[in-house]
Amino acid sequence: MESLLVPTAIVALAEIGDKTQLLALILAARFRKPWPIIAGIIAATLANHAAAGAVGAWVSSFFSESVLHWILAASFTATALWTLVPDKMDDDESSNARRFGPFVTTLIAFFLAEIGDKTQVATVMLAAQYPHLIMVIIGTTLGMLIANVPVVLAGNFAAEKLPLTLIRRLAATAFFVLAVVAVYSAMKTSGWIG
Repeated sequence: MESLLVPTAIVALAEIGDKTQLLALILAARFRKPWPIIAGIIAATLANHAAAGAVGAWVSSFFSESVLHWILAASFTATALWTLVPDKMDDDESSNARRFGPFVTTLIAFFLAEIGDKTQVATVMLAAQYPHLIMVIIGTTLGMLIANVPVVLAGNFAAEKLPLTLIRRLAATAFFVLAVVAVYSAMKTSGWIG
């Protein structure tokens, strides 16, 4: 269950105020059809996070357990710092959307917006850390849905009322906690502590 619940919580927090959440707002305002947009978010996230999770599981096979924990600690720390920086929506990610319709536009836009995004990086790290790849992918996808579906359904009202700075700080704290756990695990597997 930890392979499901931790990724769900981490990604849900990290996604608040992220550019894909801003993209969800734009798509909801433009199309006013929430269900095709939500379906597009699910499909894009599953595809993107499955690829990221596979990379994380593959990379983890190249390192010893202690080296992997040190890499994870550094990665979680970097992601925590990255989470503190607010995202902005790029103009080119929302252009020419009408001609494809809400589902295809959302699918393409979300998939592309997630490439190199902090939630994709988190998925790689979480897949390297937890043994159940499918549960990690489901968890990160659920986290994306927890953060984005209310935005799609409620539109601008929800995003304007959320304390984004506090939420970014909570997400960064969660990543720092994961970094500390990874450092502890690295020290333990390296034999530095008993």
